[in-house]
Amino acid sequence: MPMSKPVISILKPGDEAALEAFLLPRIASSMFLLGNMRASGLEDTGEAYSGTYAAAFDDQGIVGVAAHYWNGILVLQAPADVEAVCRAAVKASRRPIAGLTGPNDQVEVVKQALGILASAIQLDELEKLYTLRLADLLVPTILSTGQVRGRRIEPKDVDLLTEWRVAYSIETQGENDRPELWQRSRASIERAVQECRGWVLERSGEPVAYNAFNAAIREAVQIGGVYTPPQLRRRGHARAVVAASLLDAQREDVEQAILFTGVGNTAAQRAYAALGFRYVGEYRMVLLEPLQAV
Repeated sequence: MPMSKPVISILKPGDEAALEAFLLPRIASSMFLLGNMRASGLEDTGEAYSGTYAAAFDDQGIVGVAAHYWNGILVLQAPADVEAVCRAAVKASRRPIAGLTGPNDQVEVVKQALGILASAIQLDELEKLYTLRLADLLVPTILSTGQVRGRRIEPKDVDLLTEWRVAYSIETQGENDRPELWQRSRASIERAVQECRGWVLERSGEPVAYNAFNAAIREAVQIGGVYTPPQLRRRGHARAVVAASLLDAQREDVEQAILFTGVGNTAAQRAYAALGFRYVGEYRMVLLEPLQAV
């Protein structure tokens, strides 16, 4: 007999297969959920990548999920019962909401349902979502001819890339230049070094651009944090550093890349299209001012 209404439950270790069965067909907009779950499991330890996962079940399995992560971000993939799973995840995690991210329509529902005030919002950006089969990657000439080269970041890069990460957060996410931002940025870069998830592009031995994988699983990688200092822009550096990282991923048998960028960022959209990425839908990111809870 079919369930009349989905049941909301907090996921526990042992539920990984059911969650993957729901998320993998929606991989383009589920990379944070998949990557964090594979990195840290379903137990919320408070450590990086861990979170509390709430899911809606019907008689066929999971039909919606939300996860409230260690950093306060609430990540959505819930075509059904999005408000219910979000409220359940936040109640169980007992941490403030620092932001929302997921498919645009779902984020809008939750933003309204939780009564998030405009005064609490640091950033609310609609994003274009793109995917690429790595077999179809178009490698920029400046990279293929050796004018520039990409490499994974090393401990020696941490100081410079922390500065770049701070600048990126101020420019793209409306952050304020304060000690907490520098601490968080340094931790992010150090984690990228440790996990081999960050790349720099060098021209004549000097770093000119950076990017990272903000989620990575065996099936796909998700590009994030692409940054070129202002004085080095409009030379194809961002495009080349993304390509360099994807060539490394391809050598490791990853088959797909995913990214999102702001709807108004036409320069980035042109760069990604030139690499072979294709538009597949809308994504949304809402970041709240620090220490704001709803």
